[in-house]
Amino acid sequence: MSESTAGLRPDRGTTELRSAPRHGADPDAAPGPDLDVAAEGARLAEAIGRVVEGKPDVVRLALVVLLAEGHLLIEDVPGVGKTTLAKALARTIDGTVRRIQFTPDLLPSDVTGVAVYDRDSRAFEFKPGAIFANVVVADEINRASPKTQSALLECMEERQVTVDGVSYELARPFMVVATQNPLEMEGTYPLPEAQRDRFTARVSMGYPDRDAELAMLDERATVDPLTALTPVVDAAQVRALVAAVGRLHVAEPLRRYVVSLVEATRRSPELRLGASPRAGLQLLRAARAAAALAGRDHVLPDDVQAMAVPVLAHRLLLTPDAALARRDTQRVVADLLTSVPVQRGH
Repeated sequence: MSESTAGLRPDRGTTELRSAPRHGADPDAAPGPDLDVAAEGARLAEAIGRVVEGKPDVVRLALVVLLAEGHLLIEDVPGVGKTTLAKALARTIDGTVRRIQFTPDLLPSDVTGVAVYDRDSRAFEFKPGAIFANVVVADEINRASPKTQSALLECMEERQVTVDGVSYELARPFMVVATQNPLEMEGTYPLPEAQRDRFTARVSMGYPDRDAELAMLDERATVDPLTALTPVVDAAQVRALVAAVGRLHVAEPLRRYVVSLVEATRRSPELRLGASPRAGLQLLRAARAAAALAGRDHVLPDDVQAMAVPVLAHRLLLTPDAALARRDTQRVVADLLTSVPVQRGH
C-alpha cells in the first residue's frame, strides 16, 4: 500500500475538476527570463550527489527527465541504489511526494483513488490515491499485476485521473520515478510496451567504483545521508525551469534529424517494434533539457545523440534472430547513430 515518504510534506494533491493543460505548458510558471537552468541544475546535482556517490551521469540523466517533464525508469540489480536515487531526487524538491510499494495485492484504486459514499451529504466523495503528488516513487513497479500497472497509463500521459467518469487534474510538476529489478522474474509482471513507452528514459545504476564503495562503508555505518538532504527548489521553481527549457531553440535540420533517427528504428531489420512518435517528442524534450543543463540556449546534435540510447532503447523490441545473436537494443540504437547522417543547416 502507499505511504508518504518520511521527512517530506504530506500529500496535497488537488482533486479540482479542470481541463488538462497542453503537455509542457504551464500558465502558472513564471516567465523567468534570467533563470539560470544550468546553475539550478548544478545545485540539484550537487545535493543528489551527496547521497548517490560516484554516479554523476546517472544523476544528470535524472535531472534531464525532471526538466523534460517526463518520467524515469530505474532498472538494475538489487542493492545498487535505485530507490535511493528516486528518494534523493524527490527530497531535493520542496513539493508533495508519495511512495508506492508495488506488490501483487496492490489495487488500482490504491494508486488513483476511489469514490466513497458519504452518509451525511448523501453523495460520493472522491478520496485521492497516492498518485496525487508532485513526485511519485513507484518502487518495484513490476511486482504489481498488469491491472494495477495500467492505472498509471492515463496519469503518466495525460496528467489526470479518471474515476467513475470524472477527471481530476494532477499537480504540476508531476513525475513518476519507478524502479524495477530485471533479473528477479519470480512474482513479477514485465512492463507492457504501452507502459514502457510512457517513461521518458531508462537508466541503469551499475555498481559503484571502489572509492565510492569504500566511502559508503565509512559514511553510512551510522548515518543515512538521505535524512540530511534538504530541498533545493520548490514546485514553482521546477515549473519555471521546465518552461525555460521548453523555450530553447531547436533548428529545423535538428528536428529532421530526430525524425530520421526514429524512422530508422522502424526500418531496422533487427527490430520488430520501432520507436513511436511519442519517443521522438520525448527525445527532443530530453535534448532540450540536456542543452539547458550545459548552459546553452540552443540544442546541438550532440545533445540528441547523448539522449538517444536512454530515451529510445527501452521502447524497442528485438527480432527473435537478433535476440538469439545476443544483440541488445542499446547496441542497435548506438549503431543507428553511426549510420543516420546529421542534418546540416540553421
